[in-house]
Amino acid sequence: MIIFEKVKWKNFLSTGNGFTELNLEEFRSTVVYGANGAGKSTMLDALCFVLFNKPFRKITKSQLVNTINERECVVECEFRVGQAKYKVIRGIKPNVFEIYRNGTLIDQTAANNDYQKYLEQKILKFNFKSFTQVVILGSSTFVPFMQLSAPHRRDVIEDLLDIKVFSRMNLLLKDRLRDIRNEVKECEHTVSLHQKTYDMQNATVHRMESMMKSHKEDLASQLMALKEENFAVEKNIADTETSLRDLTDKLASSASSQAQYGKMREYITSVKTKVTRNLSDLDFFLKNDSCPTCTQTISETIKQEKVEAFTVKDEDYQKKLEEMETVLSKLDKKVKEDTKMAESYQRLKGDLKAYNKEKKTIASRLNAIKGKKTNTVEFECEQDKLAQYKKELDKTVADCADVNAQESHHKVVSTLLRDNGIKSKIIKKFIPIINQHINKYLQDMDFYVNFTLDEEFNEVIKSRHRDIFSYASFSEGEKQKIDLALLFTWRDIARMKNSTATNLLLLDEVFDSSLDANATTDLLKILRRMSDNTNIYVISHKMIDILVDAFESSIEFVKESDFSSLKYRDNP
Repeated sequence: MIIFEKVKWKNFLSTGNGFTELNLEEFRSTVVYGANGAGKSTMLDALCFVLFNKPFRKITKSQLVNTINERECVVECEFRVGQAKYKVIRGIKPNVFEIYRNGTLIDQTAANNDYQKYLEQKILKFNFKSFTQVVILGSSTFVPFMQLSAPHRRDVIEDLLDIKVFSRMNLLLKDRLRDIRNEVKECEHTVSLHQKTYDMQNATVHRMESMMKSHKEDLASQLMALKEENFAVEKNIADTETSLRDLTDKLASSASSQAQYGKMREYITSVKTKVTRNLSDLDFFLKNDSCPTCTQTISETIKQEKVEAFTVKDEDYQKKLEEMETVLSKLDKKVKEDTKMAESYQRLKGDLKAYNKEKKTIASRLNAIKGKKTNTVEFECEQDKLAQYKKELDKTVADCADVNAQESHHKVVSTLLRDNGIKSKIIKKFIPIINQHINKYLQDMDFYVNFTLDEEFNEVIKSRHRDIFSYASFSEGEKQKIDLALLFTWRDIARMKNSTATNLLLLDEVFDSSLDANATTDLLKILRRMSDNTNIYVISHKMIDILVDAFESSIEFVKESDFSSLKYRDNP
C-alpha cells in the first residue's frame, strides 16, 4: 500500500515562488474550497505531474510554469511503500526528475523514459490511467472508466488485479521470441551449411571408396589375367622343354645318318667314277681293235673277254649303284627329317627363350601389381574429416533442437501470458466480486439497477423490470453514481490485491455537479464508512456549509496579487 505523506509545489500554475505544501495524511477527511480560478484543482495537477509527468487536467507542460516568474517550477511528493520512504522531485525550467529512496538518490543513468517506467512499474505499481481511476474522481476534464475504450479499461483492471506484470512479461517474451526465431533461422541456416558440407564430404568418401573398390577389383582382374597368362606360358615352356628333350634324343642319332649319307654319297661318287672308267674301257674295246699307244692288234678273244669282263663289271656297278641309290634315298629322307628336326629344335629353343622372357615379364608385372597397394592414408584422412563434419552436424542439430524447444516453450508461455490466458482466468475469478461491489455501492446510493461487467469489461445494465440500459442513456446524476460506485469498487479491489491500494482519495467537484441532496447524503455515508487509513480530499465550490460540517478539516484556496495560496482550518 502506498501512503502519500506530503506534496508541495512552487511556481506551478498560479502558485508563486514560495512552496505551497499539503500534509496528505494529517486528517481523514478534508474539504477544499475556494472561488473559481483560486487554484483548488492545482493539487490534482501537481500530484499527477510529479508522479506521471502530466497534469490531471488537459494542460500542456509549458502552461504549468507560472506565467509571472516563468522559471523554477518544482513539485515534490513524499510517500511510503512498506518500510521504504520515497521522495519524487520534478521540475521545469530547469528540467528536474529525481527519485530518492530513504534519502538516497536512485541511479539516474537510465533514460528519462526508463526512469519513469521504473517509478511506475517498480515503486508505484500503477500508471496515470490507473491512478486517475482509483485515487481521483475528477470534474468534466476527467474521463471516467465507463467512457474509456476497451483496451484502456483492461489496463485499469490489470493494474488493480496486479496482473500487469503478465503483460510486461509477454512484451519481454515477444522480444525473446523474436530473438529465438532469429536464432532458429540462424540454426537452420547453420544446419543447412553443415549438412551440405557433410553431404559433400560423404559423397567424396563414397567416391573414393568406390574408386578404391574399383581399383582393387581392377588389380585383382589384372592379377588374375596375368596369372592365367603365366600359367599358359609355363605350360608352353613345359611343353616346349618336353618337345626339346624328345628332339634331343632323336637328333643324337642324326649325326650318324649325316655321316652315312656323306659316305654313301662319296661311295656312290666313287662307284660312278668307276662306272665311268669301266664304261670308257668297255667303249675302248668295243671301238678299237688295236692299242692306240703301242699299235698292237687286240685279239678278238681278248677283246671279247675284256668286253664281257667290263660288261659284267658294269652290271655289278649298276646293281651296286641302284642299291646305293636306294640306301642314299633312305639316308636323304632321314637327313631331311633330321634337318627338319634340327630346325624344329632351334625354333623350339627360340620359343623357349621367348617363353622364359615372357615369364620374366609376367613375373615383373605380377610383382608390380602386387606392389600397387590402395592409398588408404588419404582415404582415412577423408574419413576422419567426414566423422568430424558429422560430429559438428550432430552438435548443431542438437543445439537447434534446444533452440526449437525453447521456442516451443516460449510459445506455450506466451499463450499463457496473452489476454485470454492466465490474466483471463484471474479476471474471470474477480469479475463476480467486482460486480457485487459495484451493485452494493449503487444500492448504497439508492440506485437500484443490476450492473454487470463481462470479461471484456463491457457493461450490461438492467432495471428491476429487466429493461436493458446503456451508460450513455442515464442522466448525469446517475452516471456520476455509477462512476462513484466504480471508483469505490476499484479501491476495494486494490486493497484486496494490495496492488494499487493507497491512502489517498481525491474527489473533484463531485458534490457540485449532478448529485441531489439524497445522493449527497448517501455519498457522505459511504465516505464516512471508509477505513481509518484513507485520507479523503473533496474539492468543491458549492454547498460549502454542508460539506464543511461533514469533514474533519477544510482548506481554502485564495488568490491574491495573481498568486494562489491556501489556508488550513480545523472543523468542529
